[in-house]
Amino acid sequence: MLFGNPHRMSPALSPDGERLAFLAPAASGVLNVHAGPWRTRDFRPVTADAGRGVRAFAWSGDGRHILYVQDRDGDENTHLYAVDPVAGPGSARDLTPYEGVQARIVSLDPRRPGLLLVGLNLRDPAVHDAHRLDPATGALELAAVDEGFSRWIADDRLRVRGALRPHPDGSVSLLVRDDEAAPWRELHRAGPEDAPALRPFGFTTGGRTLLLLSSEGSDTARLLRLDTVTGETKAVYADPEYDVEGVGAHPGTGEPQFVLVRRARNDLELLDPALAADFAALRAAAPGDVSVLGRDRADRHWLVQHNSADAPAGYRILHRGGAGREPRTEYLFSHLPELAGRPLARVEPFSLTARDGLRLHGYLTFPPGAGRHRLSTVLCVHGGPWTRDQWGFRAEAQWLADRGYLCLQVDFRGSTGYGKEFTRAGDREWGGRMQDDLQDAVRHAVALGHADPGRVAIYGGSYGGYAALAGAAFTSDDYRCAVAVAAPSSLLTFIESVPATWGPMAAMLRRRVGSPEEDAEFLRARSPLFAADRIRIPLLIGQGARDPRVRREESEQLVAALRRSGVPHEYLLFPDEGHGFVRPRNRLAFYAAAERFLAEHLGGRYEE
Repeated sequence: MLFGNPHRMSPALSPDGERLAFLAPAASGVLNVHAGPWRTRDFRPVTADAGRGVRAFAWSGDGRHILYVQDRDGDENTHLYAVDPVAGPGSARDLTPYEGVQARIVSLDPRRPGLLLVGLNLRDPAVHDAHRLDPATGALELAAVDEGFSRWIADDRLRVRGALRPHPDGSVSLLVRDDEAAPWRELHRAGPEDAPALRPFGFTTGGRTLLLLSSEGSDTARLLRLDTVTGETKAVYADPEYDVEGVGAHPGTGEPQFVLVRRARNDLELLDPALAADFAALRAAAPGDVSVLGRDRADRHWLVQHNSADAPAGYRILHRGGAGREPRTEYLFSHLPELAGRPLARVEPFSLTARDGLRLHGYLTFPPGAGRHRLSTVLCVHGGPWTRDQWGFRAEAQWLADRGYLCLQVDFRGSTGYGKEFTRAGDREWGGRMQDDLQDAVRHAVALGHADPGRVAIYGGSYGGYAALAGAAFTSDDYRCAVAVAAPSSLLTFIESVPATWGPMAAMLRRRVGSPEEDAEFLRARSPLFAADRIRIPLLIGQGARDPRVRREESEQLVAALRRSGVPHEYLLFPDEGHGFVRPRNRLAFYAAAERFLAEHLGGRYEE
């Protein structure tokens, strides 16, 4: 995600269910981990990062350490750190002190509390071998050698028992083995159209049954049970229109108890009737969509979030019932208490039919108190592009609405969550029909009377930044201005320069977008850089100098072309950022520039 998690606290419940850890800003705005017993709310900082801050963390399986990954100024060579939540910041240790090596947490399991599984590209930058790591001592044990795999799957004893192997034709094999000394064998193969949805969730206790999400035999991703001995597959849950995107499993047995299906809202569908009273208590506690963020080992306490579209997210502890007791919830805190009681914008789902008949879905966020007629509008394009927008509190949508704009978001073809045919409809359509969908969404908002056709901006980061540049280059008459962050300007140079750490992802990018070796003219025609002389609207371009995904050359080659053509533009280069703006001073500088830029061209508000 380009601009970070909108629910900045991202709390996590300790395995014993007694303590919480969460991200909170220091005086400088940098995010650090705080932890303490939730019963007394005695939360104290346990990390003291003064640079880009901590962005993600987890409890170790035994609850003795808080683990987090950190890179250097966005270079994505992440190191894994462990800190003692009692001793605090001075106890932080680098568990992977290897220069130029990227550490990834593969698996944490309270059923094997003293270890975790990490992926390290020590041997080759393009492959991540799996290692068991003891956070107390830093000792490493090789668990599996990467033989061209894209994902590891561990069982309840933290043994590497499964892996995904992508193939040149776009298909993916699910491999399993009986133990770490046994040979790999293929158990399930997904063709190119099903590969994007194939996502193993994990083994149930005992290691014979594997839960996975797969669209094999269906348009949408279903939750399946796969017997690793017989190969027998059984569907557990499916929705005919939307993918299953998450699974809630019992912390002791690994058995599935509910699933997440993102429709217009985020819906949890119950599989285990024993949880009916718990879910009823959660839904009665507060409005909004419920997310289960964590459960303790004994399954007595759950950490949950209630997410509303027009209010900060609220976090609660669910005390489960039993022995004659009814389940009840206890409120903890809001993720942004400063916004409590403020007039925030409502988010409304909408649908439209694209020009070729494809059904599209999206969200409208109206500025409070400004009515609903002929509003200045910002088309906010999500990154990825293989993700989707969601209902609920979104910081950027609220910011734009507060400044007086209608925020328009649409899940264009190629987005995920709506089945494989919808995602596949975006193949080789960067700058083509994916761009048409954005144009159709604007025209839909205009036809409804909500958007002023003469005051529309296109805005995004990463893929969304590419779409903003493509809108400026290919359909300049549709937009008054464009804002693009970390934006590929040439699909040729972008695809040729993907990091070695992407491994099999690079082949997927060539297949779904185009190959510079085989499709050079096609990619050139879809690249805003080579149509820069057609740009007639002002641009604001933001870039991190250390971005390994979309290199600074992508922005600077376009800026040079804009200078030659005399197109009005602003270029913001942040020397200590990677793919997105993490340091608070840089984020504030970018947003201040963006709202001034939008106000100049659309007429909204901005702060001096």
